[in-house]
Amino acid sequence: MKKFLHTTVSLFLIIPFVFISCKKKTSTEEAITREVPRPVNVILLIGDGMGLAQVSTTVYFKKDGPSNFQRFEYIGLINSSSADAKITDSAASGTAFACGELTYNGAIGVDTAKQSITNIIEYVSRSGYQTGVVATSSITHATPASFYAHAASRNMNELIATQLTESEVDVFMGGGRKFFENREDGEDMIQRLKDRNFNIYYSLEELPAMDSGKKYGILAAPDGLPPVYQGRGEFLSQATEKTLNYLSGKQQPFFLMVEGSQIDWAGHENNGEYLITEMLDFDRTIGKVMDFAEKNPGTLVIVTADHETGGLALSANSGSGMGANYDEIMPTFSTGGHTSTLLPVFASGPGAEKFAGIYQNNQIYHKIVDLLSLE
Repeated sequence: MKKFLHTTVSLFLIIPFVFISCKKKTSTEEAITREVPRPVNVILLIGDGMGLAQVSTTVYFKKDGPSNFQRFEYIGLINSSSADAKITDSAASGTAFACGELTYNGAIGVDTAKQSITNIIEYVSRSGYQTGVVATSSITHATPASFYAHAASRNMNELIATQLTESEVDVFMGGGRKFFENREDGEDMIQRLKDRNFNIYYSLEELPAMDSGKKYGILAAPDGLPPVYQGRGEFLSQATEKTLNYLSGKQQPFFLMVEGSQIDWAGHENNGEYLITEMLDFDRTIGKVMDFAEKNPGTLVIVTADHETGGLALSANSGSGMGANYDEIMPTFSTGGHTSTLLPVFASGPGAEKFAGIYQNNQIYHKIVDLLSLE
């Protein structure tokens, strides 16, 4: 009996402490959740085809200072497999980022049943956010299209262009003029853009001071812009900077997606010069964005990739083994297509710690939406 009483008393002494301990832990967890800072602005930069080796080129080949990737506080990794394949294409991966759902390769803003899914530009626009899309490909290309359009196939360029005229996008800059004029359906989407309050220009040089009461679009090439090494200049960084000045001047929160489109194209070509110059251009653009974020501390910056292209390795030059020059790096490729390697995620600003770890690519969308907490 004494033994039973001793055990019973001991349990009664222990149980309250267990309950108190649990209660304190829950309270602490809630306090931590409340203390996570909310971003005002979100800038998502996507290096199309950019794996870790591509990022590494900005460390080894940049001559005017350290890589801007080194300015980030948090780094994570994502799996980019699509709903129907271990290796994704840009459309499925772009849709994962923009809409938060895994879908089939080739899909633009639709699920596996080909039904439209709300994208992040549609989502934030409901709460008064301003939005922008910048790319060096056609603006109707897979990644930028995923942020405003819904199409069963990424090849439906004229449909995607039409949907841009109907979207919530406030400013876009890229190529793709041929999908807006002299179309197979005979429709003039340039005029429709103008009818919907867009000022349309065909180069950055034509662009005047941007009026916050209007929308803007630049269609700087018939399709994709030329590569950097063939004379594109600093279009991406300048277009991004002008877009940031425009969006921030409206005194409203904003979401901006910027794509370094041609890192992917260089990988498909297995062209080292093309790839390195595109990466240095993307790094320059990241620098502009980080400079902006430092002056506007409510800005969350995320940099990632939709997939890796080319199976890039940074190898020692002049052969292998004892004959290799270990002080000279040479880009080498293992494929002309995409690969399934995990992809880096770099984040800085309010809530950036949520992007550390290893997770599926569609979680980028959900992490952003959870931080914004608009609904």
